[in-house]
Amino acid sequence: MTDPLSDSRLFDTLASLNKIGAAMNQIAPGDALSVATTLNLIVEGATRVVPGASAVIYTYDQARGDFDHASRVSSAAGDQAAGDEPRPNGLGMRAIRQRRRVLSDEEKSIEIHPVRAQAGARAMCSFPLFVADEPVGALYVYLPDERPFSQLELLMLDNFVNLAAMAIYHARNLEKMQRDLARKEDELVRLRRAGLLISSRSRLEDTLKSILQMALEVTGAQYGIFRLLDRSGQFLNTSALAGEHLAHPQVEALPVAANSIMSLVARSRQPIRIADLNAEPWSQIYYPLDAALRMRSELAVPLIGATGRLEGVLNLESPVVNAFSEDDSHLLQAFATQAVIAIQEVRLLDALQEVARLLLTQPHESVLNRLVELACDLLGASASVIWRLDDGSLVQESSSGGYQHSERIPLETSLAGQAVLTCSAVTAGDVRSDPRFHRVDLAQSQDWARALVVPLLSGDAQQPLGAFSVYSVSPTTGHFAESEWDKKVLVILADYAVLAFQNAARQEALLAAQEQRAVAETFAAVGDIASNLLHQLNNKVGTIPVRIQGVEDKCQEALAGSPYLAHNLAEIERCATDAMESVRDSLSHLRPIRLEPVCIAPHVLDAIDVTKLPAGISVKTEALDELPLVMAGGSTLAWVFTNLLENAVDALGGAGEISIRGAATPGWVEVTVSDNGPGIPPRLHDHIFELNFSGRGASKPGKLGFGLWWVKTLMTRLGGSVSIESDGRSGATFRLRLPQAVEKGEPDDE
Repeated sequence: MTDPLSDSRLFDTLASLNKIGAAMNQIAPGDALSVATTLNLIVEGATRVVPGASAVIYTYDQARGDFDHASRVSSAAGDQAAGDEPRPNGLGMRAIRQRRRVLSDEEKSIEIHPVRAQAGARAMCSFPLFVADEPVGALYVYLPDERPFSQLELLMLDNFVNLAAMAIYHARNLEKMQRDLARKEDELVRLRRAGLLISSRSRLEDTLKSILQMALEVTGAQYGIFRLLDRSGQFLNTSALAGEHLAHPQVEALPVAANSIMSLVARSRQPIRIADLNAEPWSQIYYPLDAALRMRSELAVPLIGATGRLEGVLNLESPVVNAFSEDDSHLLQAFATQAVIAIQEVRLLDALQEVARLLLTQPHESVLNRLVELACDLLGASASVIWRLDDGSLVQESSSGGYQHSERIPLETSLAGQAVLTCSAVTAGDVRSDPRFHRVDLAQSQDWARALVVPLLSGDAQQPLGAFSVYSVSPTTGHFAESEWDKKVLVILADYAVLAFQNAARQEALLAAQEQRAVAETFAAVGDIASNLLHQLNNKVGTIPVRIQGVEDKCQEALAGSPYLAHNLAEIERCATDAMESVRDSLSHLRPIRLEPVCIAPHVLDAIDVTKLPAGISVKTEALDELPLVMAGGSTLAWVFTNLLENAVDALGGAGEISIRGAATPGWVEVTVSDNGPGIPPRLHDHIFELNFSGRGASKPGKLGFGLWWVKTLMTRLGGSVSIESDGRSGATFRLRLPQAVEKGEPDDE
């Protein structure tokens, strides 16, 4: 049978959840009152779920590892026990540490808080508040009766727990986002032009309404309307409306191609002042905003941004013939400029807020992809590209438009390269005929004309990392002007691109350092085990040759008379000796590596000699002798090249070419080992370095048979890295990266 009390409490719970959800929707950055209101609703709702109970919420500071005592929010009943701050080893802290709810009747070793016990609490439950694996607080529910919580009560309380966690987490994220955006405020100062009062309104609709109201008051018009161009560029949508006696305004979307005055202004991009709407040709194309009103004169101006982009149309109408003067037209164009500034500011702020959020949550590829889209949107461009500087050329990282991913262009002779070399913005009037533009064919096929390129500059040293380019279509169909606004906006987006690159580099360096440390710690422990194992083998297996020699000395007659016995003793001695050498050779890689300046070329040659290549395979080396010294262990480095060569031999199947090339970069040395075999499919690139990737044994006796896992592990121990490049069809390239040896100054002669 259904418990009526449970049904009633369930309805109360749903009502409380609705109120809490509505309150959470009102939380805005810095609005502590809305957060407190939401949490108050949650604790009061919790007490309705469990009749007679009291409830308290404390937020948790993960950085300090403790609750914020000043954050206390309690139900009305909970206020009777002020001073119930969470204890270091109380139920709340235990719930946080154990990441689960904790019940007093289950945790007999912990007593209810003395203040609460004195106030009459006999049972309690503590719920940890977690969001995205991050603890944000705890909810305490106290019972005046010594009874367990029912499953229904716990289930309903779980809903309040989730909402409380999200309210705290949402408020914290909004505050953090607000702090992030504040850092860019100085860069946006120049965007706030005349009409500061108008453009500082919190909502674009309010700003446009303020502009309309001011225009009506100054010109004496009866009503006005803003219609903004949608993203498709095909419709004008009503964004703000103001005026008197509007009974049934027709505010539906207006096609740009329509036969109306506002559409004509949008197409011509020129203002129109009409003295009499009853005159031809205006009477044929007049589109009344309200059929009940009889308008006689109209003034409409286009909203043109600094980029030359059409944003919409501003329109005023009056029942008076010839109501608008030429001065009114100029004034309305000034108001239109104010509106454009407000539109651009809102669009830019929305974009910066979005990118700031992406920087905190998304990989750098996603951030770059969104940045090129925003560049086109904010600047009215038709294509955009982010270039990364790589070894004397520019590699396309992300684009919108006609470019292909990973396209490479020269640094010295390209338009984007000029921005990098000069560390300043570069413009072009028509890239279809500009000799600095490297893809005239692409410009002509895409109908690009003007271009704006800014460098990606890193830090105070202003070291260029690449370039950010935008391209417009030909002037016959609209273009963006290379204004200060364009440059400023593109520089801001370029700064975010730099942050994305730097964040990715820092994350990669952090992961590499963590991996290197983990490997070092693992091998330190394994090295100790290996040393002990080798010692034990020496004690056991190492005595076999000695004992055989003793047998041979004392039993020469028997051995001379039994060739079979002599042969088996010799074979036992040889196997024991080989086994010891094999173990010593294999376990040597587990010992600590003594890093020292090493020349790469000799160790590559050693590896080639050891590998004993088949007759059908040739090895070509290039630029190895000129490489600077690296920090490594000589024998370890030779073993790495030996393993890669054996891997290439296996892939070639007895016939083919292997090339080993070296190159120096600032602070690093790179060596590539390539073959012209069948390659490795891209889907396997993340797995070939795993310990258990291949089921094959070692290609040569005496090896542990762990394959490329050993290569990656040893490169990590050397402070370097290894990566694979292959399309799965035409060969494979393993790229080794090692730190250059730091040169020490010569001591002074005395």
